[in-house]
Amino acid sequence: MSKQKIVVKIGSNVITRDNGEVNTELLQALCAQLANLRQLGFCPLLVSSGAVAAGRGRFRMEKKTDPITQRQLLAAVGQTHLMNTYSRILMKHQLTCAQVLVTKEDFRDRRHYLNMRNCLEGMLSHEVIPIINENDVVSVTELMFTDNDELAGLVAAMVDAQILLILTNVEGIYDRNPKDPEAYLLKEVDNSVDLSQIVTMEKSDFGRGGMLTKAAMAQKLSDMGIRVHIAGGQVEKVIERIVLGEEIGTRFVPDKKVKGVKRWLGHAAGYASGTVYVNTGAKKALLNSTQATSLLPIGIIRIEGDFERNDIVHLKDEAGKSFGLGKAQYNATQARELMGNQGQKPLVHYDYLYLFS
Repeated sequence: MSKQKIVVKIGSNVITRDNGEVNTELLQALCAQLANLRQLGFCPLLVSSGAVAAGRGRFRMEKKTDPITQRQLLAAVGQTHLMNTYSRILMKHQLTCAQVLVTKEDFRDRRHYLNMRNCLEGMLSHEVIPIINENDVVSVTELMFTDNDELAGLVAAMVDAQILLILTNVEGIYDRNPKDPEAYLLKEVDNSVDLSQIVTMEKSDFGRGGMLTKAAMAQKLSDMGIRVHIAGGQVEKVIERIVLGEEIGTRFVPDKKVKGVKRWLGHAAGYASGTVYVNTGAKKALLNSTQATSLLPIGIIRIEGDFERNDIVHLKDEAGKSFGLGKAQYNATQARELMGNQGQKPLVHYDYLYLFS
């Protein structure tokens, strides 16, 4: 598909009012922009939070209900209301939307990942707008994303999006707490900036994440060559204006373009089954940008974990510093047997190797 894909992530704090009710007027403006993008030849995908918040605005339960059950019930009630609202509004623009509910597990297996990508591509080719959200009804503890910013990043990498827009209740990234009257909006950020030193950890009332998680995800995506913007969701026609080149909010400067399986690997750190430690020579060879190099057993000095073939493994140097991820070509038992030997097949082939910047 030649049309540019635009992933728009909108947070709970933008689409719901203080009392938890869905801000229908804002959703109408948002959907009108998605419709206009379609007419301009773009393929928009929407990652929408708000199910739990919307459920809270429509459903009350006893205070003694445990927190996990509360979240599941609120998500189940709120997601229905949220999707009905989106569907009703988009129909006025002669557009069809589709609900896509996912968990973190859906991104672990490469085959499942590709099936999901093909499904999304099929929706876009038939001019259906995917509305994606975490399945909070079944996502608990280790199955949960950090927040929907992480999910938006995974989706943007999956469909090879050109732009990811993160709409929040703050105008962008500031050089200090935005409540400070002297705070300055950073209009452009590259990967040399350590945002952990300046971004506040403050979170919204309904969301799980904060600006720091948004910034970290944005830097990872820009490192893969995807243009990322963080901007205020209340700004008039903010999506159209950014897509058409206007400077609004904070723009993350994209780096080299990462394609195919390497985009999947770039987000796979949380799925690693083991750790492979390599010597200085092997690390230097792998990081040599002028030559495609696979990880051979002769460069391996230690293996931790009990991974199987096709599992994800961390790559670390002799000092224990992580510098990449890879897809193992055989299991940990075989890797230990071959470790340090010459003339053996790669444990991680270059095509299944993702190295951090």
